[in-house]
Amino acid sequence: MLVFTGDQGREIIETIYPPIQARPSPGSDEILQLPCCQTLSHHGKPRVLQAIDIPSLLEVAGRADCVVEVTAQVGDSVLDSTPILRVFGANGAVAEAALRKPIQLGSERTFEQDPKYAIRLLVDIAIKALSPAVNDPTTAVQALDQIEDLLIRLGRRRLEIGAYHDGAGKLRLLVAFPAWDDFLRLAFDEIRIYGATSVQVMRRMSALLSELLSIMPEERRPALRSWQERLRSTIERTFHDKQDVQDASDEDRQGLGSSRRITSVKSH
Repeated sequence: MLVFTGDQGREIIETIYPPIQARPSPGSDEILQLPCCQTLSHHGKPRVLQAIDIPSLLEVAGRADCVVEVTAQVGDSVLDSTPILRVFGANGAVAEAALRKPIQLGSERTFEQDPKYAIRLLVDIAIKALSPAVNDPTTAVQALDQIEDLLIRLGRRRLEIGAYHDGAGKLRLLVAFPAWDDFLRLAFDEIRIYGATSVQVMRRMSALLSELLSIMPEERRPALRSWQERLRSTIERTFHDKQDVQDASDEDRQGLGSSRRITSVKSH
């Protein structure tokens, strides 16, 4: 299950995100100058936003000479009267059917356009394994192996892809995508909290963060250093014996295998 979930995440990362060397999308400040003339809300029983047909929405916005902002993110639950998208700058009302058709709703989250979903499931497996009723930190460490691989791939991709322009360079569509900080919080926060008393998990997380710091582009490193400090604080707050603190702080890719400090390499 861990490998299957990781594979789904790897596929969607490769599909959605361009390499980090790719040019960032132009800004979206021009939407601030346009009036909101239409809001499309969900009506009916609770659903989940599963996917967005971006080319179709771009075409709709181009025909109406407007900007469409999708206010719900893929993976969000939408309830009755939840706003799904807003239209800015159109001269007249855009047909609701044309706006609704590119929005795919369903009964549950899917991997299709949801890069956070794979990490969410891996984290769930890890924290269930760390519950007192199960007490299986080795499974949590194996989940961290898959999470680390996904973060490596995400960190080397251009994540700021939510502004879409037409052929003339005019902004037409805004779609919310998670940022690097969002992925890190999802990947680390709950495992750090639920695994705080596990020496094995703390050591694996320490190795994970050091590994990422050694290979990630410089723009990804400040957030990683912040999480490294938070992990160190968690260990010092949890363990009161100095030797326990040292043992939990050692970097170990197996959790309890062999301690080895990863040497950071500066990028040029």
